Amino acid sequence: MLKRMTTALFAVVISVYTFAQNYEWKQATSGGYTYRYVTNDPTNARFYTLKNGLTVILSPTDKDPRIQAYVAVKAGSKTDPATHTGLAHYLEHMLFKGTDKYGSLDWAKEKPQLDKIDALYEQYNTTRDEAKRKAIYHQIDSVSGVASKYSIANEYDKMMSAMGAQGTNAFTSFEQTVYTDDVPGSSLDKYLAVQAERFRNPVLRIFHTELEAVYEEKNRTLDSDSRQVFETLFSNLFKKHNYGLQTTIGKVEDLKNPSLVEIRKYFNTYYVPNNMGIILSGDFNPDQAIAEIDKLFSYMKNKPVPKYTFKPEESITKPIIKEIVGPDAESLTIGYRLPGNKDKDVLLADLVGSILTNGKAGLLDLNLVKKQKLLRASAFTYTLIDYGILYLNAAPTTGQTLEEVKALVLNEIENLKKGNFDDDLISAIVNNTKKSIIQNTETYGGRAGLLMDAFTSDLDWKTQVAYVNDLSKIKKADVVAFANKYFGDNYVAVLKRKGERKDLVKIEKPAITPVETNADKQSAFVKMIEEMPSVPSEPVFLDYNQDIQRGNLEKAEILYVPNKDNDLFRLRYRYKVGSLNDMKLPIAAQYIQFLGTDRKSAEDISKAFYKIASSFTISAGEEYTTVTIEGLQENFTQAVQLYEDLVLNVKPDDAALNGLKARLAKARKDAKLNKGAIMQGLTSYAMYGAQNKFNNTLTDAQLAAITPAELTQRIQSLNGYEQTLIYYGPASLSELTASLQKLHRVPASFAVPAPAKVFRQVSSDHNKVLFTDYDMVQSETRWIRNTDPYDPEKSTVVDVFNNYFGGGMGSLVFQTIRESKALAYSTYGYYVSPAKKDENYYMLGYVGSQADKFKEAVAAMNELLTKMPELPANLILAKNQVKKDIQTERITQDDIIYNYLSAKQHGLNDDIRKQIYSSVDSITMDDIRAFHRNYLSGKPYTYVVVASEKKLPLEEMKKIGEVQKVSLEEVFGY
Repeated sequence: MLKRMTTALFAVVISVYTFAQNYEWKQATSGGYTYRYVTNDPTNARFYTLKNGLTVILSPTDKDPRIQAYVAVKAGSKTDPATHTGLAHYLEHMLFKGTDKYGSLDWAKEKPQLDKIDALYEQYNTTRDEAKRKAIYHQIDSVSGVASKYSIANEYDKMMSAMGAQGTNAFTSFEQTVYTDDVPGSSLDKYLAVQAERFRNPVLRIFHTELEAVYEEKNRTLDSDSRQVFETLFSNLFKKHNYGLQTTIGKVEDLKNPSLVEIRKYFNTYYVPNNMGIILSGDFNPDQAIAEIDKLFSYMKNKPVPKYTFKPEESITKPIIKEIVGPDAESLTIGYRLPGNKDKDVLLADLVGSILTNGKAGLLDLNLVKKQKLLRASAFTYTLIDYGILYLNAAPTTGQTLEEVKALVLNEIENLKKGNFDDDLISAIVNNTKKSIIQNTETYGGRAGLLMDAFTSDLDWKTQVAYVNDLSKIKKADVVAFANKYFGDNYVAVLKRKGERKDLVKIEKPAITPVETNADKQSAFVKMIEEMPSVPSEPVFLDYNQDIQRGNLEKAEILYVPNKDNDLFRLRYRYKVGSLNDMKLPIAAQYIQFLGTDRKSAEDISKAFYKIASSFTISAGEEYTTVTIEGLQENFTQAVQLYEDLVLNVKPDDAALNGLKARLAKARKDAKLNKGAIMQGLTSYAMYGAQNKFNNTLTDAQLAAITPAELTQRIQSLNGYEQTLIYYGPASLSELTASLQKLHRVPASFAVPAPAKVFRQVSSDHNKVLFTDYDMVQSETRWIRNTDPYDPEKSTVVDVFNNYFGGGMGSLVFQTIRESKALAYSTYGYYVSPAKKDENYYMLGYVGSQADKFKEAVAAMNELLTKMPELPANLILAKNQVKKDIQTERITQDDIIYNYLSAKQHGLNDDIRKQIYSSVDSITMDDIRAFHRNYLSGKPYTYVVVASEKKLPLEEMKKIGEVQKVSLEEVFGY
């Protein structure tokens, strides 16, 4: 839920070279339909309002043969009834369950059973006696089992897979519920037909197992310290508004007492055409699209939508300080309440966020992060309809208290209020906003996302298109006045400390009997959708000789792809040396960002890059270290010169290294408190053994002994290694080569790096469990098994198997573990292809469940790994998905070069997709069965488990294999 509201940060590619643009709403008619549009809007978006009030926003672009589609509803947790919090989110889940036309084998027989379930839930909802509640729930479970015999689980997902959809999902937040699909352009008619039916008469079937998935989602939030911080901040900023009074996921007591009657009431109130929008961006004919939408959605009836009302919040007159504890690392979060997104000051609010932090030249960036006064710090404005928030977050470095961090952050607020920032920072922010706008609108998905956010946020698109133009008019005095108006002692601060939470109340596991999924059945509606005519796109495969131009700069090869769309460039120096050759190289890559030269300080260099809307990064991977310089082509020479001058004249700095060491020490300590990092480390342990890639790191003593000279020596010697120059931009290859000859010196001979450390994947002859204790409600379990070396001939069967077995919501794993047995919110199972030809495939399974479901969840996954259900219709879907993905995939820009480099690492000379596409139709169930038998069934696995030993005893884990309790020191190597 916590995401930066980008709606005010795009304005699309407007006015890239000039601010002298006019932005006006105009009206036009095409194909018999009248629409509105904004002048100088490069998305070419058409805004229609149909007779029933349905908003349709169409932004055609034919760069890719796909369409990002959203059905958006202007309703979320803000409008949940106070007695049924989480309801909007419930409903979002249930909109995947079908209608009376799909999702059902026999609606006439299913409906009476669902009516019984409705009545039982109403009885359950009003009963407080626990014994009676259990008896009612037992009845719900029993009747649900009968009803499920007439239902077909996940028909929606199967329909979408059949038409080649990707990213099928939905999300709910304060003011929006959005249903998202990325579909081939050729399947638009099918997509629209499904959506029109989806919202006609949704049926709340298979409810109690889906409710259990929501319980699991709630338990995951209880394990999230960041979610606890977010909710604490909002509940103290908003005492009268549902932003703070309610959460999107809902209260535990409300989740335990659902009402299907209330869910339907919510649907009938808010899911009406005048409160909904269909947003499409991609490859389609807008005249044809609007006619089809009008025809299919005309059944929807316009209804008045109740407006959410609230009492204004009282002013905060003194700081509100709250403390929470949890297993993650310590952090500080500060929030100031701001006006909503219609207020005249909202533009200033966005700008203030960028002045405080923009990654390069903000007050927090320069004064705190660059000077390493703390571990990290950031700020942004989070703007909603009724209110906004200036959201600041920071973390302490070694030996620092949260109170000290708070004082540092608030001091930068004072600098903002005093105007202690460069006069040209605002113009630099405008330039960088232009660049980010170009990047955000290069893709059909980016365009659709911006249009959808503006719709659900009730924002005027003209204002969004004019954003950069309006931003450029703001003066420094305006910013200072805004800061002094809104930022005083009127903040909420949440101090997140390390500790054991005592108030965790998880939702207990109910007794659920697995329901029928009828995964091999199909409704008449689905057959009708499949039979609708469509002409698939022809696949476009890469020809590395044609699609990549090659040149040379002395001994270095140049790989070149032109940018014909805009004036952005990306230049990369890819050096053949990495962390496996030198563990200090990643430290050097971080160190350089805090260094300057004799003529420029580190802060001067950051400002110089930001001023010309450019940047550089150095990333040290295992085998390659990559320098990336990017920006506007007109500033190419200046940006490259800035980087080259820094490397040539970099000046060691003892204080900077001491600060970096302190921050690295704190970051390493914090990683041991992060369950995701622990899981990653245990997974590497399972794949490579006790000495592995994850814990191949410097010891504390080695880190402490590093000197400035040895790090700057590594920075300056980096260019001596074998290198490939990678460029995507508007300059020609000859122009690029001529420029680089003046800017980048390639040595006459390349240095030879130290031998790379080699890690081999380990095999196992028995089941074992790698376990690390962590204070959490859930248990996280992975299955790891290394298998054979890479073989390109297996690529097709691997792709099909993954789609069939565990790669999506229609897969066997998801259908069985989540849909039928309600054992997890998140689960999957993949056969993972290696990154290089000399590495092995491995099986990766996952279940995240309540600790008290561990036994059942493990048994369910093991059952699938041992004996795979054979569903011919699902295999057809899996093959079809592989084909349609390839038909509509367009690899462009510098991704072409990285696809080529990946092929080289796999020992390939051609685009592997061509081979897969030509052979996918020949895959049979015999092939899938043999694959499962040869690589998964009856084989030993290493189980990777992160859970609380208090909730998941070792004795339970010993039932599945030999248990090894792995310490954090063993996981991390320090």
